[in-house]
Amino acid sequence: MVEKIYFGEGKNIEFKREIPKKHEKFLKDIVAFSNCTGGKVILGIEDSTNIVYGIGKANPFKLSDDISNMISDACTPQINPDIAAQTLEGRTVLVIDVAPGRFRPYYLKSMGKEASAYIRVNGTSRPADSRMLQELELEGQRIYYDTMQETGMAYEEAKALELCGIMKEIALSSCKTEDEKEDIQNMTVAKLEDMGLLCMAGRDYAPTHAFNLMTDNNVKYAKIQCALFKGTERDEFIDRKEFKGPIYQQIDDAYKFVLRHINKSAQINGIVRRDVYELPVRAVREAIVNAVTHRSYLDDSCIQISVFDDRLEVLSPGMLYGGLDIQTALEGKSKCRNAAISEAFYYMGIIEAWGTGLGRIRKSCREYGLEEPGIEEFGDGFRVVFYRKKNSLAEDGTGSKGETVI
Repeated sequence: MVEKIYFGEGKNIEFKREIPKKHEKFLKDIVAFSNCTGGKVILGIEDSTNIVYGIGKANPFKLSDDISNMISDACTPQINPDIAAQTLEGRTVLVIDVAPGRFRPYYLKSMGKEASAYIRVNGTSRPADSRMLQELELEGQRIYYDTMQETGMAYEEAKALELCGIMKEIALSSCKTEDEKEDIQNMTVAKLEDMGLLCMAGRDYAPTHAFNLMTDNNVKYAKIQCALFKGTERDEFIDRKEFKGPIYQQIDDAYKFVLRHINKSAQINGIVRRDVYELPVRAVREAIVNAVTHRSYLDDSCIQISVFDDRLEVLSPGMLYGGLDIQTALEGKSKCRNAAISEAFYYMGIIEAWGTGLGRIRKSCREYGLEEPGIEEFGDGFRVVFYRKKNSLAEDGTGSKGETVI
């Protein structure tokens, strides 16, 4: 049931007082919703004022059929929205509910794919750029970018065996008990192929994008930029580092950077000393792991980790994947953008479980008595924000007081 209290244009809601004479202005929102997380177009509400005008004397059933035919004739692949007439403030409006599409990219036949494969960003519908269009095409074909062949890289068995050894070593180091260590199987070249780190080129092995990212990583934007800022704005750097190399190593490097720049105290219980950080460090590491695992490696932006006096931000390139929205992601559902990287990290113990990361981050912050973390799509990226307690800030404004003993 439509209730005005929930109204407000955003990523998943668009108001139209009436269907524009240029149908493309209406249809681009339908296409954008299909290419992203879905959404509703509410016909009969003015977007600038939220005033409910309704559809007037038009027959809602005939108008629904006309809209369905318009969408069917203009859009490809086929889009079949659910259209329902509802009453709001005594007036009839049409709710055009568009589900996230499975056969992306969707676009307008008359304008072509490159010009009209719209996506939804910050409450507006805009044409996908070449990078986003490529991701939509791969998604529609059920192809993972990281499992595709890295054409500029030759297969070297020694390098593959070296990666096998590193992956097993990290997997063993992630185990908490001897029984868990005994369950770790040897990593082999055949298993690298099974995971998608290698592929077959004819009868021979060939490295994939994931293999490159896990070894040489010569992708210039596949790195993590870390910065400590003075104050609460991106004005004055106190410290900054850029971490390159294998992506699993980047996770550790970025994590250690954060630990150096957040406050730490020591709790003494008898002769036992335990370091306690101001933020839940496992949740911080989880956010970094998620950024590396789920970012878009087609996007030529870097992961950025920023430490401010009042917060810590982890920003990764790429919106949520596969039509997943924030609420569904927070409920524990996950859709994999990088299948090979995810499989490798799961074996190595870097990922503990599927689809639970965001939930653990929120739970950890609650247990620490911290403000609810900010988890949101930010432009065409994804951001997690940890809020620091005000009484943990340094008097000199650097955000790092050093160590105290409790």
